[in-house]
Amino acid sequence: MTGFLFELTFFLAAPVWLLMILAPAWRITERVAGSPLTVLPILAVWAVLAAPVAPELWTAVSSPDIDTFRDLMDNANGAGAIWAQIIAWDLLLGQWMYREARRLSVPPLLMAPLLVLTILLSPLGLPLFLVVRALWTTRARQRRPEPAVLR
Repeated sequence: MTGFLFELTFFLAAPVWLLMILAPAWRITERVAGSPLTVLPILAVWAVLAAPVAPELWTAVSSPDIDTFRDLMDNANGAGAIWAQIIAWDLLLGQWMYREARRLSVPPLLMAPLLVLTILLSPLGLPLFLVVRALWTTRARQRRPEPAVLR
């Protein structure tokens, strides 16, 4: 059952990722990506996985220690709960990146690889997106005409 729940976490997030990557201009994509509720099913799976290891999970997060965390990760439910938490966080992060890119008119062909990278390794995808966001914001400011000054 734990293995099934572990795999289910990604499959619950995958439709949102697919919409943002493959159909970024669809109205439904904008509505789905604009909702923080997309993570609730993943967090429900997290709760099921975390319940049997709640004391160990609390110990690992309340007084972080590498050995305690390693012990938690040696437990299938502990590893599954951490995985579900990562998937939920990455999805929220991806949704924010998608909405920012749409707001700034970053081309979908540039965003798609960044979103894929964020799915796989968000600590790489986010900083790259922040660079793109900064460049796009600077570029937009440079193209905007200066307001006329009244004298």
